[in-house]
Amino acid sequence: MSDKATSRDRLGSATLDKSPDRIARMFDAIAPRYDLLNRLLSAGIDRRWRAAAVRSLELTGTETLVDVCAGTADVALEAVSDRAHGAARAIGVDFSGVMLQLGLDKVAARGAGQQITLVRGDALRLPVASGSADAATVAFGIRNVQDTQAGCVELARILRPGGRLAILELGVPRVPGLGALYRWYFSTVLPKVGRFISGHTGAYSYLPASVGAFTPPPEFAAMLERAGFTEVRANPLTLGIVYLYTARRP
Repeated sequence: MSDKATSRDRLGSATLDKSPDRIARMFDAIAPRYDLLNRLLSAGIDRRWRAAAVRSLELTGTETLVDVCAGTADVALEAVSDRAHGAARAIGVDFSGVMLQLGLDKVAARGAGQQITLVRGDALRLPVASGSADAATVAFGIRNVQDTQAGCVELARILRPGGRLAILELGVPRVPGLGALYRWYFSTVLPKVGRFISGHTGAYSYLPASVGAFTPPPEFAAMLERAGFTEVRANPLTLGIVYLYTARRP
């Protein structure tokens, strides 16, 4: 089931406009406070989630990794930080120019400019040659892609045969009681904190709506299979607040 540009929010009744221009403008606006809010709203656990995604790829220090919806380059930096068990090279793609500029600053500060390249581009038309990547990642961005199924097909296109995929995406806990508490936090507390710190009125209302409207884990796993992936797994992290999807291109 393809994720359409306008979706019914399962946490509410609003619809979502996921047109690329709108999403890019939104992330440009919140970019200066994006990293701070990620650390604050996740209590710092987001770093562990990204590390888990990179570990799942079983890298050996020789691979080229493409990180889609790269944001401020957190995954790319994580991927090249371990020379023996990371990637030799990472290419980050995002359509928010401001996010990428902040990412470039972080890459330079870490002395990783020879290993990481950041490129402005669309997840549905990646500026990467077919079959040229050994691994691909998407961290908390696949739900923002206008056509999720087409985005999965594009990820399969850039991977070589045998290439591995890791996708992190927010979910809704299935634990009785915790799910209701999480929905309250996500729909009430998070938007207020996000608006206060970022100064953006819409982005942190969009966030819970986009999570609620995203395809449930079993359906998204099936979507990856339809895109041509095998060995698809949906692994809940932190009681299902986040899911790590792993797969391989046959």
